[in-house]
Amino acid sequence: MEPITCLADHDKTVEEGMALEGQAFGNLALALAVGLLIGLERGWQSRTLAEGERIAGLRTFGLLGLLGGVASLLSEAFGGGILVAMILAVAAVLGGAYLLRFQSTLVASATTTIAALLTLGFGALAGVGELELAAAGAVTTSLVLNLKPTLHAGLQRLEASELQATLNLLLISVVLLPVLPDRGYGPWAVFNPYRLWWMVVLIAGISFGGYFAVKLLGPGRGIPLTGLLGGLSSSTAVTLNLARLARSHPDWSPVLASGILVACGTMFPRILLVSGLLYPPLLVRLAPPLAAMALATYAGAGVFWWLQRQVVQSATLPLSNPFQLGTALRFGALLAGILLAAEWIRSLWGEQGLYALAMISGLTDVDAITLSLARMGREGLALDTVVWGILLAAMTNNLVKAGLAVALGGRAVGSRVSMTLMGALLSGLAVEYGLPTS
Repeated sequence: MEPITCLADHDKTVEEGMALEGQAFGNLALALAVGLLIGLERGWQSRTLAEGERIAGLRTFGLLGLLGGVASLLSEAFGGGILVAMILAVAAVLGGAYLLRFQSTLVASATTTIAALLTLGFGALAGVGELELAAAGAVTTSLVLNLKPTLHAGLQRLEASELQATLNLLLISVVLLPVLPDRGYGPWAVFNPYRLWWMVVLIAGISFGGYFAVKLLGPGRGIPLTGLLGGLSSSTAVTLNLARLARSHPDWSPVLASGILVACGTMFPRILLVSGLLYPPLLVRLAPPLAAMALATYAGAGVFWWLQRQVVQSATLPLSNPFQLGTALRFGALLAGILLAAEWIRSLWGEQGLYALAMISGLTDVDAITLSLARMGREGLALDTVVWGILLAAMTNNLVKAGLAVALGGRAVGSRVSMTLMGALLSGLAVEYGLPTS
């Protein structure tokens, strides 16, 4: 029986060896593929150059990916020094080629050199079996390289205040948020630094995105589009700007009223998004009444726009700094104060006292009370109380904007806005109470 056993072991060893060889061939094939993918983009970018002027193109990048795969296989057998030597050798060759090109053309760019080193690295990852990581890295690199015109054009349009705003947002989200303690402090343990700051980051991020949506798409595509995008950041700011414009251009009142109403309507899905991210059960409960109010508001905006759509096709919406650290800190202080007041009122008068706080908060801001109530709901506050508190804040806030439209825009704009918002309020109440809306 011993010869038979030895033969079986030999066959098993042969099969395992063939499997390893097949895997190695597959890894090297992907290493070549990732190099060809990046080389395709680099070759396309330099396709107009004469033969010999291209430092690295499709074939070179394909071979670099394959070289990385071979180097990683050799490193497994003979040590990691081989891969390091390959990287240094490629860097030296490409660096020398670019130096010679710079001396003759005075044009310098390290992009292709960095892309070549990345290709070598992706090929090495493929060689050791990290196929998904290598493929994802190659696709991402090719995409970034191909986005050069878009990225450079965006950089030309970027203002100093917008760059500072971007850095501020990254500061409060990427740097500060992860190091804050996730535990409660103070009375009723309402001051949780991590959760409070996460809410600040959430609101700042939505405002930041709304600002750049307006900037990139432009308000020139129509006042309703201005209201839609501006409402992502601040529907109150849109109301103030368009109402003032209506005071000096009364003939535009129906169209400007439509822009205000679109901004007011956009507040409702924004509330749903913010509250649902913090406390998912609110998505189901708040969706019907908020959807009813949003649809009623959008319907009124559509009617006013359609009746006088030819009067004006564009308007300029003044844009402020998309994010300021001082603004975020003030919002955090306001949120902390509302949280403390909510717990204090709850301890004195129970959950019903929160309704009065929601209405008072809705006079100036709906986001802070929405986040506060959503957080309290996640920690045990009755879902019905949270829902009604948020709805009262939203309704109060829209009534305030109706008053602003009347006071700043005059009767023509104010009547259209207030009439529509009152109809939206009644629609939301009807849906929440389960009554027919007709």
